[in-house]
Amino acid sequence: MSEKVDKSTLIEGLNEDLAHEYQAIVMYNTYAAAVTGVHRNELKRFFLDEVADELGHAQFLADKITALGGQPVTKAAPVEYTTSPREMMENVARAEAETIERYGRRMKQAAAFGDYGLESKLGDLIADETEHKEEAEKLLKGSWGE
Repeated sequence: MSEKVDKSTLIEGLNEDLAHEYQAIVMYNTYAAAVTGVHRNELKRFFLDEVADELGHAQFLADKITALGGQPVTKAAPVEYTTSPREMMENVARAEAETIERYGRRMKQAAAFGDYGLESKLGDLIADETEHKEEAEKLLKGSWGE
């Protein structure tokens, strides 16, 4: 992205990211409650462990949006509800991959805007989300008796 990015465009993108972090919090929390089957305990623990990371990401984004003079969104992107453990993990892997793509675009916008601290922090968030995605993919290689 070589053209300059204005502040309102960056704030709009960060708010999109924030809505998806809220989505992840709701998704992980809901899936932790709804998961059933022989692997319930380990999947529940996996989902609940992710909530804290996603909450930290959401707080960072909300703080950055307000630092830029914007207003953080208050609604999550929609969550796909399921009671199938396999579908839960597929949804998680897909959501994490989409988040990585969004943060990659946002890094380019941050650089074009000249906010190199934000660009660097987004790189850290990408590393976190990549770990989440890879863990979900490993769990998908298993079977939940479906």
